[in-house]
Amino acid sequence: MLMSPIALTNTHSVGVVRDALIAAEIRERSSTDIFWGLPVVGETWDGILNDVNGQHVKAEHVFEALACAKGGVVAEGNVGGGTGMICHGFKGGIGTASRVLPPEAGGYTVGVLVQANQGRRERLRINGVAVGEAIPPSKVPLPGAPRPSQTGGGSIIIVIATDAPLLPNQLDRLAQRAGLGVARVGGTGEHWSGDLFLAFSTANRGIPPSHAAETSPLTVNLTMLSNTYINYLFDAVIEATEEAILNAMLAAETMHGRDDIVAHRLPPDLLLEVMGLH
Repeated sequence: MLMSPIALTNTHSVGVVRDALIAAEIRERSSTDIFWGLPVVGETWDGILNDVNGQHVKAEHVFEALACAKGGVVAEGNVGGGTGMICHGFKGGIGTASRVLPPEAGGYTVGVLVQANQGRRERLRINGVAVGEAIPPSKVPLPGAPRPSQTGGGSIIIVIATDAPLLPNQLDRLAQRAGLGVARVGGTGEHWSGDLFLAFSTANRGIPPSHAAETSPLTVNLTMLSNTYINYLFDAVIEATEEAILNAMLAAETMHGRDDIVAHRLPPDLLLEVMGLH
C-alpha cells in the first residue's frame, strides 16, 4: 500500500523531505494516534546547476508543496524537484503526459510524470528523428565543463498513475515499460544513470491498511484487470513516457545556475526545423 505522497527532490535532500512527509502526516492526526509511515521519496542529482551540497531544500518547502497540491494542469519544466535538472544536454525537469484507453479496454486513464535528468545529446531521438545529432553542442552548448554524465548519464524518475485495477505484479510490469519510453527518446540506462520507475493504482481503495489489523476483516475483495487487456496499458505508458520527457525539455526555460553555468532549453523553433515541420 502506498502510504504517502510521492515526493521528488535532489540527491542530498532525500532525508529532509522524508522527515517532512512524516511531520506533515503527524500534523493531520490526533495526538493519540499510534502512527507509523513509510514515505516515498525519489531523487536525481542536480549538482551541475545547483549547489547541491548546500542542502537548500527545507521542510517548509515540502509543506508548501503539499499545501499547493491540486488537480488540473501540472506545472512542467523548471519546477519542484526538476528545477536544476538537465536532459540530453538541454535544460530538463518535470514533464507529464497521459493517455485514455479505448472503451473496449475499460476506458482507464494512465498518467506519467517524469523528473528528466538523463541522456546524452548525440542520442536524443524524437519520433525517430536524430535531433541530438542535428543540434550538436556547436549549435546549442552543453552546460558546464565536460563531465562523465555527458558521456554516460544522468538519471530519470518516472511515476505512473492509473485508475485501472491492477495488482502489484501487474504494476511492476507497467513500471518496466517506462524504460521502453526512455529508450524511444534515446536513453540507454547508462552506467552513471540511477533510473527509478514507480507505478501505482488508485483502484481498490478502502482496503484496511496493515497497521489496522485489529479492525480488518479476515478477507478482502479485490478487482483485477484481466491480463488479456494489459497491453493497452503497456502502450499507454510507453507513449506517455516518451511525450512527458519531450514536454519536460520544451516546458523548461534556459537556466543560469551556480558558477555561471548555463543549461539551454531545447529551442522549439529549431526543433520544428530539424523535424521538417517549420
